[in-house]
Amino acid sequence: MVETEIVHVENLTKLFGHKAAVDHISFSVPQGEVFGLVGPNGAGKTTTVKMLTTLLPSSGGSASIHGYDIRKHPSQVRRFIGYVPQALSADGDLTGYENLLMFCKLLGISGTERPRRIQEILEMMDLTEAAHRRVKQYSGGMVRRLEVGQAMLMRPSVLLLDEPTVGLDPVARRTVWDLLNSFRQQYPLSILITTHYMDEAEALCDRVAIMNHGHIAALDTPAALRAGTGNPEATMEDAFRFYTGGDYAEEADYRDVKRTRKIARRLG
Repeated sequence: MVETEIVHVENLTKLFGHKAAVDHISFSVPQGEVFGLVGPNGAGKTTTVKMLTTLLPSSGGSASIHGYDIRKHPSQVRRFIGYVPQALSADGDLTGYENLLMFCKLLGISGTERPRRIQEILEMMDLTEAAHRRVKQYSGGMVRRLEVGQAMLMRPSVLLLDEPTVGLDPVARRTVWDLLNSFRQQYPLSILITTHYMDEAEALCDRVAIMNHGHIAALDTPAALRAGTGNPEATMEDAFRFYTGGDYAEEADYRDVKRTRKIARRLG
């Protein structure tokens, strides 16, 4: 492992019964990089993130964050990470301020530190004026900014985002992109993002791993992946089709579809 490597994954595997949702994948994320896991529903992206956040035990292989093994030292791993799940985590019946206060308490941030930390996040996410409005009155983009803010309360060195712009309109998606890009300029932060939007991967990621059927089909910079197709005018969509051989199936089951539609409705 190189010295600046923050996330290290080697032959990581997750089995559900006899089916490999994630099948011996390997990659690393150095400090300050935005790394993307790109692929359709059922590719294994969310399962990978859940293992890295210690929410789901792996079936084989290994992974570490700041040198701490995700299975052997889960509590140490959690000290370094912020996590924005695909499913909405903000409580719509609480105000933005109350949501952040609740997370401060859950994270063990001291009572004297909470007001300063919350104000810092509200300003960072441009939510100061909306702080005392119920979250159910927020736009979709505002909800996502709040959830990113919740993940940043502990000032993590690794931020993991699972499909952070699903259900958002193009303007709100761009706002989230701008927010993440601003983080890179302000903090020594490594970001791992999952997405099935190829334009999002190209806009945000330094390197991209194309996932399909639990495997990593290709891993490189967006420009190198496009160049690897042999087509000088190739898009990331073209690259995805090239490296998967066109053999990709949207394996989302009814629950996946229902959850995505519910998120889209709540985000407006």
